[in-house]
Amino acid sequence: MNTFTGIPPAALEFYAALEQHNNKDWWLGHRDAYDADVRLPLLALQSSLLPRFGPGKLFRPHRDVRFAANKAPYKTAQGMFCSNYGEVGFYLQLDASGLLLGGGCHSFPPAQLSRYRAAVDAAASGLALASIVAELAGTGFSVEGQALKTVPSYFSKDHPRAELLKHKTLSASIRLEHSEWLHTVEASERISVQWELLRPLVDWLLRYAAP
Repeated sequence: MNTFTGIPPAALEFYAALEQHNNKDWWLGHRDAYDADVRLPLLALQSSLLPRFGPGKLFRPHRDVRFAANKAPYKTAQGMFCSNYGEVGFYLQLDASGLLLGGGCHSFPPAQLSRYRAAVDAAASGLALASIVAELAGTGFSVEGQALKTVPSYFSKDHPRAELLKHKTLSASIRLEHSEWLHTVEASERISVQWELLRPLVDWLLRYAAP
């Protein structure tokens, strides 16, 4: 594995061009650039983050277009996920404008969702999550996730944590616009700082709603 030295400017240029030429011929003609400028630097970054955030994986660059109205075959961003605990962990997405960093869980199977809502309902754990979410929102993160339009019927509609009970998944993310540090070894530590801010959310989910 190569030592991480930064994400090259050519990685962002690759995705800017792909947005304009999202077709198989262009991709095949630039596959070497994808490997050199996107895939290999992110694998090196993944290795540098592993001791603090767990093993990672890169998502495939191809889109599943079988049931999509948009038939563009390739993703215009590269995603990476790091975790020691299945679907709960830390997320990174690189595109033409910079980085999106996130953390949480993007998939709650039924039993896990039941544990999540029971913990939100309980006073101690529910208040702890509400505090974590408020802290993240106050530091610039967007709190996200699939959510119902109304509170599940087995909870009071005026529950003090009604909005959290509506969630079917829960995560938070922040966008970091393109900066010169992205192209240096400093990027690993900058990403780590943001992911550490997300750790309380990830730890809460692992404690109360683990896979």
